Amino acid sequence: MNLNFATLLLCLLLCFSASSQNKLDINATFDIEKKSINIQQTIEYFNNSKATLDTIYLTDWSHSYSAKNTPLAERFAEEFKNTFHFAKNEDRGFTTLISIQENNTETHFSRLKKQPDIIKVALSQPLLPNKSYTLQLKYIVQVPNDKFTRYGLTSEGDYNLRYWYITPAIFDGKWNYHSNKDLNDAYIPKADISIKASYPKNYSIISELDVFNKTILNNTETTFFKGEDRINTKLILKQNNDFKTVETDYFTIESNLDEKELAAQDIAIISDNIAGYITKELGAYPHTKLLLTRIDYKKSPIYGLNLLPDFFRPFPDTFQYEIKLLKTALHNYLENIVLINPREDQWVIDGIQTYYLMKYVKENYPNTKLTGALGNMWGIRAFHAADLKFNDKYNLAYLHMARTNLDQPLTMAKDSLLKFNKNIGNKYKAGSGLRYINEYNNSNVVETAVKEFIQNNTLKPTTGETFYNALKNNSKKDINWFYNDFLNSNTKIDYKIKNVKKKEDSLIVTMLNKKNNNVPVSLFSIKNDSVVNKLWVKGFKGQKTITIAGSDVDRLALNYDKIIPEVKDRNNWKAVNKLLDKPIQLRLFKDVEDPDYHQMFFMPEFAYNLYDGFSPGLKLYNKTVLSKDFLYKFSPKYGLKSNALVGSAYLSYNNRKENVRNYSTRYTFRVENYNYARNLSYTTFTPSVSFAFRNPDDLRKNKKQYLNFRYVSVDRDEDPTGEFEVEGEPKYGVFNANFASINNNLKNFSSLDTDLQLAKDFGKLSATLEFRKLTENNRQYNFRAYAGAFLYNNTFEDTNFFSFALDRPTDYLFDYDYLGRTEDDGITSQQLILAEGGFKSQLQPAFANQWITTINTSTTIWQYIMAYGDVGFVKNHNTNAKFVYDAGIRLNLVQDYFELYLPVYSNKGWEIAQPEYDKSIRFIVTLSPSTLLKLFTRRWY
Repeated sequence: MNLNFATLLLCLLLCFSASSQNKLDINATFDIEKKSINIQQTIEYFNNSKATLDTIYLTDWSHSYSAKNTPLAERFAEEFKNTFHFAKNEDRGFTTLISIQENNTETHFSRLKKQPDIIKVALSQPLLPNKSYTLQLKYIVQVPNDKFTRYGLTSEGDYNLRYWYITPAIFDGKWNYHSNKDLNDAYIPKADISIKASYPKNYSIISELDVFNKTILNNTETTFFKGEDRINTKLILKQNNDFKTVETDYFTIESNLDEKELAAQDIAIISDNIAGYITKELGAYPHTKLLLTRIDYKKSPIYGLNLLPDFFRPFPDTFQYEIKLLKTALHNYLENIVLINPREDQWVIDGIQTYYLMKYVKENYPNTKLTGALGNMWGIRAFHAADLKFNDKYNLAYLHMARTNLDQPLTMAKDSLLKFNKNIGNKYKAGSGLRYINEYNNSNVVETAVKEFIQNNTLKPTTGETFYNALKNNSKKDINWFYNDFLNSNTKIDYKIKNVKKKEDSLIVTMLNKKNNNVPVSLFSIKNDSVVNKLWVKGFKGQKTITIAGSDVDRLALNYDKIIPEVKDRNNWKAVNKLLDKPIQLRLFKDVEDPDYHQMFFMPEFAYNLYDGFSPGLKLYNKTVLSKDFLYKFSPKYGLKSNALVGSAYLSYNNRKENVRNYSTRYTFRVENYNYARNLSYTTFTPSVSFAFRNPDDLRKNKKQYLNFRYVSVDRDEDPTGEFEVEGEPKYGVFNANFASINNNLKNFSSLDTDLQLAKDFGKLSATLEFRKLTENNRQYNFRAYAGAFLYNNTFEDTNFFSFALDRPTDYLFDYDYLGRTEDDGITSQQLILAEGGFKSQLQPAFANQWITTINTSTTIWQYIMAYGDVGFVKNHNTNAKFVYDAGIRLNLVQDYFELYLPVYSNKGWEIAQPEYDKSIRFIVTLSPSTLLKLFTRRWY
């Protein structure tokens, strides 16, 4: 009787388990000519909540490519990726929904207005708790080009697909759905998946699902896949299959990662080692196959290695392949078994992945340097960067953001993170944080907690808080600081040894926590550069004084082993019996900061202008790879053409603040001496203070405001010929106050700039308003308005040096990068600085000593070819205001960096038909390396 009852109970449980399992049945037919997939699909979804549902939501990320105003398109615009906006309509892709039926009855469905890749379906009958609904869908997916996200149709006609079919959204008391933003973070419920894929037989098909049948009819091959308890699945169609399969002792790895022509035996050994390491550390993989693609790696590479050309290999080929395989395998393993909301709790997967990457390298390649074999080369081995271990890069990458106040909490939503934080900074901080916990406990807390977390939550809905609780429960010490001050905060870590007093054979150490957090810190006692003792001090706020043994210690150091991701470790040292806490070190070229020394750098530097010619010199400075608050630079040079000593120097202190609108206040003093004409030099002294503002809650917004105050003192050589000399001009001082508000985006740009200048002989006020818009039909419109007026002007009878310029400012404050500052002819005189009047034609009057108003416009003709037009009024004393205008062609090769202007018509008439027309052509060119660098880094920050 008991046996029969147990058997009946088991059957009921199995039936309930089977009926409560979500199921996706997909019949997909690939139309290669039309670049589309015809899909018939059945969705069976179980309501395991306590709520009754009358509406459900589906995720259709294939439709996120359908327009230029989807969340995906907006994401591209925020990051200045113009490929999607300028693509052909047929390259973008979309989903055509033919029907959605419930029990063979048509349902009412619609797409969300602001999220067209989310489908809202009204059920014909309410869905009760512990019941399931079944939907039948028919739709056509037009596959997007892979140049947008790497997924889609390649130029060779291959298909790399992910999130390519419609899936149910997750309801756990609330609906969890979000749009595609190229973050690879779809939150998909676990389901049993079966796919019937039909495609031309000259293609090979690859999936992590299990193949259970294949048929060929005429020129069409059909493959049947199935998989139980799957979260998501990729599907790849290739005409030339470059995937290699390795049967390890643990699970099968199918991969097309670049292996640098490694021997098959080496690949097999490395694959087996990686599979064994993951299984040992994380547990048995519940599926048969782990699919690793080249796309997986390229979207999350080993940063540093990915920047090296193929022929340049500072690391052994086996090491590079091993690390690439490990990183990609760890991510895919975790992504396939940890059912977590990646948009909210990505730090869990990132932290575990990064931690085990660091652990693997520490155990197997403990002596591998950050620079690889380069660190042994003459010239490079002198740098501190050559001394760093491979794992040191994790703290460096995070600190790169922390030093500039661009770091963000680990628990912040993934779509709110800056690209650098999403790809690098937060991943590395999460892994470093887990290592921090282990070192603080002096035990394998993380390893135990990870195994427990995965064992208890494999293929079950879970959260980041569950993982934190596993860490907390296995920790010997209190780690509430990790949750409060590390995960949920971007407050930096910065401890300092304030004072050390020797008392008999003990040391009384006073430490200062410079930030508002409560994290533990390690204190090291050092004798002759060797560690004598290590002590963990529980977190505190403000000051704390402790007594330690110190009879045989000559220096103390905080965080000596760099385990703590501390924002500033230059103040971690204190000498006991020495005059200097740290020795002074002089190094050639900028380097990674070495906190063990007071560093000073020097390097050759070169400059050029028309009057000094080529000017070699030496730069003495303290700027390192990571940003510093206090900077100095002394840069003397010798002008080979002017035969004069020229150069510049500055001191700067940046007071950075956390989580406030005024995130930066910079105090600067700058002095500069160069020639402004042949054999005529100028010297400027400029003290200034600048305030920068932004929304601290949304760093992805490119809107910023700046308020600047400065005093510019100029001392110019007097010109005995009188060509560049007028009374009152050589020496002057100007107080300048400026406010600017800028909102920069690929599709919409706006800025407002107001400027006040007060001097002994003049005062002037000006404003510039600028808009730039890229429309849906790829037409760009540019509008700029400028207005300026003198408050008083005692110089107008003698000179136009301080006047408003119509096309070429005199730059008496020496703000602009003129190649030839005072040239009236030659190529350098045709350089255009888009400031003040902003005209391109050189018209008369060229200056306004009373007031000026101008409007500059341009619009697209075709691609980068634009038409421009300028109009304005120029008013001088004792004359009527004069109306001026010009128009022509603008070649917008690289916006604001390299442009050509070809005047056509103006007050002069048809300029294009006039003699020496080539001298009327104007150009914008940017040669400053730091300015050019922003062109490539702006999408990351």
